[in-house]
Amino acid sequence: MMIREAARAGSFYPAEPDACREELLRCLPDPASLGELPARIVGGIVPHAGWIYSGAVAARTFAAIAARRRPETVVVFGAVHRAMRADAAVFARGAWASPLGEIAIDERLAERLLGACSFVRDEPYAHESEHSIEVQVPFIQHFFPQAKCLPVSVMPGPRASEIGLAAAGVVRDSGVDAVFIGSTDLTHYGPSYGSVSHGIGTEGLRWAREENDRRMLDLILARDADAIVAEAKAHHNACGSGAVAACIVAANELGATRARLLEHTTSAEVGARFGMGGGADAVGYAAVVFGSDE
Repeated sequence: MMIREAARAGSFYPAEPDACREELLRCLPDPASLGELPARIVGGIVPHAGWIYSGAVAARTFAAIAARRRPETVVVFGAVHRAMRADAAVFARGAWASPLGEIAIDERLAERLLGACSFVRDEPYAHESEHSIEVQVPFIQHFFPQAKCLPVSVMPGPRASEIGLAAAGVVRDSGVDAVFIGSTDLTHYGPSYGSVSHGIGTEGLRWAREENDRRMLDLILARDADAIVAEAKAHHNACGSGAVAACIVAANELGATRARLLEHTTSAEVGARFGMGGGADAVGYAAVVFGSDE
């Protein structure tokens, strides 16, 4: 059986099981802080940085989903940070490992997706060192211990929406109780990222959060999948725009009629809260859920 090992355990999150579990528990929100949620949640957006910065934001999306349902399968559309031949790469068989154990791949759903969409390829090694899905796995294991996972890396290109449409179709046609997750961070701003168009320091970081991130968030909250990839290409405000577009389309197809922003913050703000210093660099993070009140 093919096992995808935890490549970023020990850097993005703890590698030792007890330490990983303790850090995860520190990320969990007070359920009362989630506020009003859609009655039915079919998907959500999570960030994928190191847990110390974005883990608590990602946990809010998973906690909100868990407050409404216990899916059999979590389909995770991941960002692509390295060159990939396919428009989308599926890890179709076996399991993914984390410090909390292994999570089985939904092989039946993977086979259906590969058969339904020629743009999707079975390329397990495309996931070998990619972290955007990996850092979500312990959260899935914690909130949905019986669930399977379907990892799908999605390029930020014109076919992202079609990939989401195909995924929704196979979920619907197969009767699988699944939820969709899209993994992205937002604007990467500051000297470390070669982005100083609006100055270095407070004003530049304010622009990145309040204006550049907001451009992307407004499209996400409007569930406007068709505009996501072009927006990210023009304004560099989502590294996982393909994953976001696929997730929005899939959620819309399965009945989402509204989106709810659970949190929006930056690495600079998180760092300042924990006494790590604000610095001149920041990455934006957001937690969003898609659903309906029917």
